[in-house]
Amino acid sequence: MHIDNGYAIADMRKSEKEVAVEIVRRLAKNGFEAYFVGGCVRDMLMGKEPFDHDIATSARPEDVTRLFSHVVPVGAQFGVMIVIEEGHAFQVATFRADMEYLDGRKPSGVTFSSAREDVLRRDFTVNGLLYDPQENQLLDFVGGEQDIRAGVIRTIGDPTKRFTEDKLRLLRAVRFSSTLGFRIEEQTLTAIRHRAGEIGVVSQERIRDELVKMLIGPRAGMGLELLYETRLLKMVLPEVHAMKGVLQPQGCHPEGDVFAHTRQMLDGMHEPSVVLAFSVLLHDVGKPRTLTVEDRIRFFRHQTVGAEIAREICNRLRFPNHLRDRIAACVENHMVFMEVKRMRESTIKRLVARPTFFDELELHRLDCLASDHDISAWEFLKKKVEEYGREDIKPKPLLTGKDLLQLGFLEGPIIGDILAEVEEMQLENRLKTKEEAQEWVRKNYPSETLNPESRTNSKH
Repeated sequence: MHIDNGYAIADMRKSEKEVAVEIVRRLAKNGFEAYFVGGCVRDMLMGKEPFDHDIATSARPEDVTRLFSHVVPVGAQFGVMIVIEEGHAFQVATFRADMEYLDGRKPSGVTFSSAREDVLRRDFTVNGLLYDPQENQLLDFVGGEQDIRAGVIRTIGDPTKRFTEDKLRLLRAVRFSSTLGFRIEEQTLTAIRHRAGEIGVVSQERIRDELVKMLIGPRAGMGLELLYETRLLKMVLPEVHAMKGVLQPQGCHPEGDVFAHTRQMLDGMHEPSVVLAFSVLLHDVGKPRTLTVEDRIRFFRHQTVGAEIAREICNRLRFPNHLRDRIAACVENHMVFMEVKRMRESTIKRLVARPTFFDELELHRLDCLASDHDISAWEFLKKKVEEYGREDIKPKPLLTGKDLLQLGFLEGPIIGDILAEVEEMQLENRLKTKEEAQEWVRKNYPSETLNPESRTNSKH
């Protein structure tokens, strides 16, 4: 089969493809087989713009090093090199067959092999295609083209063997299913369910990376549902698994339990940041632990408990500290938006000035659309953001601690108290200049707060 090479792509991506073709051409010119492989071929068949272009070749690592000037041997023992050409980085890997897997993570070694053998060791048929860009020819040894056309995720060969080799493939199957919108073939699905408990041998970093790709991709809600159905959710995110079956007040949440609500929010996202995606996933994670039934179902302080749980999850998944802190902040603050119409102007400005504000704002919108559909608070804040300029939201302070010391105030807690009040007045537009702020301080703070020398001088 031939693939149409004329798919429309942006200039930068087109340039990357051209460089990739040049790498293939140079390898072929020197007597080696070379093909595009994996996800880029799958994406081309689906009419999508490939994110990057990986290359599989009969050239050995030493050949690749000889033929290209800038090569990084990221996995030379496995035949994997990074070739950097014209500012683009390409994975160039030698055809190989894997030796025995001993730890469920990687093979004990490899033997260099043929193109066919290289494909047969890969994970899923949709990722097992080779494409020769010079001859415009597809090589399909595993039925990958047919599975792409049918929308099916299927392992290459025996699913039990594939998942035993590398346990991360359990999660990858779910991720490809949700991001591509494909169904998982029945034998593959059964094998995932039977082996879900083995995902624990995989490092938390690798699990995190798969979850990130799943949640920031399309159909994240479908991914969450598949994690539950395959029994993987209980293994990797037991706190989220616990949301299944936790009922909510039907008047506020006609969509169903906490899990159904979260799934609906995930499916409502559009190209979310990592912070937003995980904030959506975890915003109600505190509800199972805070559920009480009195006059009705209630979840007292679920946002605070949820923020603590979110921190624990992010620490477990080895998130960088700055992402962990932002995700936890979004979870803890997500109930605040219900009160914005009753807030003072200064409080709203502080809310808008938070580094997580826009993720929090979108989290609130998704929360409302997946429950009572009342987005009036979101509309109110959008208008406020349009009204405020940068200086209005976070203006330069009218006074500093040094200014107060010069006015004669003693060092101590009083300094912070005064500065906080002045900031409040400034955000309310009741103080606009430094002189006005100084005069307000003199009138509103008694002489007892001044140091003795200042009080003496002020009497003369």
